[in-house]
Amino acid sequence: MPMSLADIVAALPSDEAWGPPTTTDALVEGVPYAPYSKGDKLGHMADWTTEGKDREGRGGRQQYNRNYRDQQVYGAGTSSLFAVQVAEDESSFSVVDNTRASTKTRGFGRGGATFTRGRGRGARDSRGGRGTFQRVGGRGAQQNQYYDNRGGRGGRGGRRFGGWKDYDKPQRNRDSSVNIKPDWQMLEEIDFNRLAKLNLETSTGEDIDSYGFLYYYDRTYDKPPVKNSERKLNVVDRAAYNVTTSQDPIIHELAEKDEATIFATDNILSMLMCAPRSVYSWDIVITRTGNKIYLDKRDGSSLDMVSVNENAADAPLEASEGNKDQINFPGALALEATFINHSFVNQTVIESENSKFEMQHENPFYNPSEETEPLASKAYKYRRFDLSLEKDEDPLHLIVRTELDAVVKNNISGEDQFLVVKALNEFDHKAQGSGGALDWRTKLTSQRGAVVATEMKNNSCKLARWTVQAILGGADVMKLGFVSRAAPKSNDRHVILGVVGYDPRKFAEQMNLNLNNGWGIVRTIIDMIRGMNKDGKYVLVKDPNKNLLRLYEVPAGTFEEEDEGPAGTEDGTAEDGGE
Repeated sequence: MPMSLADIVAALPSDEAWGPPTTTDALVEGVPYAPYSKGDKLGHMADWTTEGKDREGRGGRQQYNRNYRDQQVYGAGTSSLFAVQVAEDESSFSVVDNTRASTKTRGFGRGGATFTRGRGRGARDSRGGRGTFQRVGGRGAQQNQYYDNRGGRGGRGGRRFGGWKDYDKPQRNRDSSVNIKPDWQMLEEIDFNRLAKLNLETSTGEDIDSYGFLYYYDRTYDKPPVKNSERKLNVVDRAAYNVTTSQDPIIHELAEKDEATIFATDNILSMLMCAPRSVYSWDIVITRTGNKIYLDKRDGSSLDMVSVNENAADAPLEASEGNKDQINFPGALALEATFINHSFVNQTVIESENSKFEMQHENPFYNPSEETEPLASKAYKYRRFDLSLEKDEDPLHLIVRTELDAVVKNNISGEDQFLVVKALNEFDHKAQGSGGALDWRTKLTSQRGAVVATEMKNNSCKLARWTVQAILGGADVMKLGFVSRAAPKSNDRHVILGVVGYDPRKFAEQMNLNLNNGWGIVRTIIDMIRGMNKDGKYVLVKDPNKNLLRLYEVPAGTFEEEDEGPAGTEDGTAEDGGE
């Protein structure tokens, strides 16, 4: 008998709530609460794709009851519930394309082992196959779990994490270029990241005066060497000078004439402008006298040395770091490179008194009555740059003493072009610290671009400094010589493999060298010194193990002759070793 509407209404619950009856078992202070685990992942509110209660299979009812019991009682995570059983799923799965897959890959493509590149296109694509796997670090299958995710290059030696970075290698502890004394007061710490953001646009500079003379460059060195005949690097002793700023008589004259506020040499200024590229420790002595600021170097400073593979990922090691090859210590390599550069410049010019380019004045440092060696081909140009800003009340000028090494006639116009001549040196491309360099004897002619690119990577700071010096001096061409040891185990005999000329400004672009950033660094350091509002002596030191500069205020008599002794000898030893 059908119920009437009145009977249905009468059968409804008497309370005001509608829906399932409310129980107090799952209430916490009157709020419904469901227990859960902290390991649970928040997913969908409801997932209708899971197995039903009455469904057997994939573990059967026992597995279902266990999973759901855990979830209801403790709120267990659903990761095990939705886990895909790959083996059983593949057994019940059939592909439409039943063509046989290639067996050459052996499961190394996508869907294979965990060491694949991720570039493979399945088992039929050879790029994800065995050929790729064999390139992992070059040591075979033992390194497969460390494959580099970045692709193709696992790195030489197949180190862990793909070999592209040695996380397991201990941090090197290099010595500071100068002994920091207790009475030095640290004024500022400047991180390289801050330096890299600086920028100051400056004019190309103007010539104030010039001294010395230049021989003409020997163009025969530009020709590739004849096969099976190498040109030896000869020892050519000539008198060359690298006088610091405050001892330069010409700079004193310009300071008395009030030609500028800041004075420096290109050797010192280039180091400051390329500071973010440096790895080894170095220091610059800054003296303020009145409104004049002088940037100086110490006697025997590391600024006078030519570093080797300073920026290489695996730079040359010290004896304390396990290097047993004495001629390949950083200090020994720096001495060798400095000697090579001195001899190379003197050898590549044609010494003729009848054909040389005379500057306006004679060399200010040469005294014929005291010197026994003839004067080297060297010209000093004193150039002025404007570092002023719009907010400055008075102009801020800098005078830098720049150096030029040779002169050459332009092939088209016949005009004289100024040259800066430098030499890169190869010690042993198989030795530790070579930075993955190519064999110059076999690759310099056929793969010169690769050789130069490797040198840009391993010697970024050195090449940047040379380029800055060439641009500061207004050089038209920078000649780079490639000098190698006659025998890898002997550092006293060398051969010249070739010489390449570059436009310094274009070479700076190739190196991603921004001169405006360098001028910004110089202006920032100068503003710090000017902000002291008092005369004094300061030392700017590059930390030997961190990418930062420290500015110290030191006593006025620091680095004077009376302070030199055993301690000064230790400093010199440390800085040579750090170089």
